[in-house]
Amino acid sequence: MKKTVLISFLVLITMNLKAQTQQEIDIQNKITQLISQLTIEEKVALCSGRDDWSTMPIERLDIPWIWLSDGPHGLRRAPATNKPGYGDQLQATCFPTASALAATWDLDLVYKVGQTLGEESQTQNVNVLLGPGVNIKRSVLGGRNFEYFSEDPILSGEMGAAFINGVQSQGVGTSLKHFTANNVETMRMYNNSNMDNRTLHEIYLTPFEIAVKKAQPWTVMACYNRVQGEYGTQSSFLLTDILKKDWGFKGIVISDWFAVIDRVEAMKAGMHIEMPKVSPVNNAITVEAIKNGELDIAVVDALVKEILTVVFKAKSFQKEGVELNVEKDHAFARKVASEAATLLKNENDILPISKDKYKKAAIIGEFAAAPRYQGNGSSQVRPTKLDNALEIIKKEYGNDIEITYAQGYNLADDNDFSLINEAKKVASEADVVLVFAGLPLQYESEGIDRTHINMPPSHNKLISEIAVVQKNTVVVLTNGSAVTMPWLNRVSGVLETWLGGQAGAGGIADVLFGKVNPSGKLAETFPMCLEDTPAFFNFPGEQGDVLYGERIFVGYRYYDGRKIEPLFPFGYGLSYTSFEYSDLKMSSKNTTDKEGLTVSMTVKNTGKVKGKEIVQLYVSDTKSTLKRPEKELKKFVKIELKPDEEKTVSFKLESRDFSYFDAKRNMWIAESGEYVISAAASSRDIKLSETVNLQSTQIVPLAFDEYTFFLEYWNNKQTRKILMEYFPNWIRGIVTEGDEAEIREYQGFMVEHPLIKYPYITHGEITHEQVKELVEKCKGLTYTP
Repeated sequence: MKKTVLISFLVLITMNLKAQTQQEIDIQNKITQLISQLTIEEKVALCSGRDDWSTMPIERLDIPWIWLSDGPHGLRRAPATNKPGYGDQLQATCFPTASALAATWDLDLVYKVGQTLGEESQTQNVNVLLGPGVNIKRSVLGGRNFEYFSEDPILSGEMGAAFINGVQSQGVGTSLKHFTANNVETMRMYNNSNMDNRTLHEIYLTPFEIAVKKAQPWTVMACYNRVQGEYGTQSSFLLTDILKKDWGFKGIVISDWFAVIDRVEAMKAGMHIEMPKVSPVNNAITVEAIKNGELDIAVVDALVKEILTVVFKAKSFQKEGVELNVEKDHAFARKVASEAATLLKNENDILPISKDKYKKAAIIGEFAAAPRYQGNGSSQVRPTKLDNALEIIKKEYGNDIEITYAQGYNLADDNDFSLINEAKKVASEADVVLVFAGLPLQYESEGIDRTHINMPPSHNKLISEIAVVQKNTVVVLTNGSAVTMPWLNRVSGVLETWLGGQAGAGGIADVLFGKVNPSGKLAETFPMCLEDTPAFFNFPGEQGDVLYGERIFVGYRYYDGRKIEPLFPFGYGLSYTSFEYSDLKMSSKNTTDKEGLTVSMTVKNTGKVKGKEIVQLYVSDTKSTLKRPEKELKKFVKIELKPDEEKTVSFKLESRDFSYFDAKRNMWIAESGEYVISAAASSRDIKLSETVNLQSTQIVPLAFDEYTFFLEYWNNKQTRKILMEYFPNWIRGIVTEGDEAEIREYQGFMVEHPLIKYPYITHGEITHEQVKELVEKCKGLTYTP
């Protein structure tokens, strides 16, 4: 019977796949026919938005339009496509922002957040949700850091892929943004992200690459800024060579709103749609460019074909009559907020709060009554509901513990200290104090960067003063990115709650009172001070240029390399229970880049309550041709364990996990050598380590030219022979007698010159023409790294 059911199921799947394939063929045939019927003017019009939030329809050919909407952490859908939608947007569930989502390190949870956002998009007829943002948090000063996931490219990319897959599972597209190196808000419409190619590939392209390859977003949003001197909207290197050819992106590229400088150049580069509709001028310029041959009509046809593919796909998935489930989504948003909460300090187990430990709890800080729950700018959601911690705690825990409240500070005035004395009195009369503090809305926003990472003076002074009169003080932080904590040594507990969305207050209460065991971990390093940060001297740039002087050493890579102690390290977070790591195993002590490596370990809950642990796997290259970070995150997983329960987790490391990007050869290289594999609870808490020897099977071109040093030619056996052919007499004078491979020590200076100089150095034994011949002979040669 089971076999019959299985066969029937497989037949049904096969039939559905055939039907789907035929439907796709039919759609493509329809699109080809439509393109033949479109005028040049109509084709150009399709490559621009109709208005603020919709694509261009062509009514005479029944080509529909689709609705685009802001929404990395909730929908910001305007009441109509031709309205901006600030203040009058439709209500939707406001989830925790990306900085909070990343702190969960939970791909399944982030997938479900995306799934819910996709469902809500269907209720509001939104076809493409503009998000997620996977730009790297290069500096703690980034004004939009709350909207991005992490300082680490692997974590950012995996989070982005999970989010995209969740949204698109509901028949709603996403727009992966902002492609790429959009890491500063100051002068973002012009600033040039000035970095070397290795840094670009290893840090700033990698999260986009992961998201594209693992999730295939329907659209990618081109950035405002310039990247290596070229605007992101008109870089064929980024939009065609990297995105389409290297990564196999199958969707369309849309511009960030008002990002296009040169529409014709943008279309040549591979950008499909300029958003929003700017003016008829750009259309007229583009039509003229086609007619005079500057813009090939074949290029336009290819763009239009891909645009129509997305449009018809979106319309085919659109659902009617779907209703918003406010209560269900609000409850889920609360769960997400509780999973994101990150416990940074818990001295003497001050948390969780219970009636057995405390009789009276004081809640201090205006944020407890007037929560800041999201960032400022285009991602602002109009929530369906909004909880505050004071009400939630009184309602849900007030019967067990007496709750008192003091405002503590004035959100409208950073330097108003007049409320502190009253707060101190309330605090002194309680058994435990919860101080809600952090960054007001104006501190973090799209369009501006922070100039410091301090909380308002009134918040810092309040905490310091409370700590004097109450030893049981817990600080509950509300902020989108790192802050300094000058009072850290004087308080007993710190709970980082990020920007927790409309139900964040409930999530906070669940953690504070032990209903939920905190399991969040930092997706970004918290520095002791701004001066310790990697980009301190190069942020936000000057005269329209942002020098990425720290190169690949972003976040924890920098702190590790400089031996700087952070306030809290990347990957850090406490729990109400404890975990033990053991039995690290590898599939082999010797492997190849083709075989890869399977790594496993056992994690046990050694505490008294159920909890979740985030296991992080780092890889270190002990000796590399190019300078590399001490270690780099490559894999991670979040697991839940009951008391005394243990689980074995395993990871598969591939060639790329051992590789660096060689900009000279334009390729990823996994070198032969010794690598350290580390299982960790944070970047500074390595639990277990093992060493593996990797043998590379890659065939790598030498990439030698006339400017390559003689010594590099000499150190390669193949090219050494060729050198001997061209100027043997001079070479005999610099090598040790009896050992032709070893250069005499005092001749070191003579061999550290580009080959093009050797006609002079050898006094004419080799000519300039012969140098060119020698270089040509070496061009086909390769080596195994």
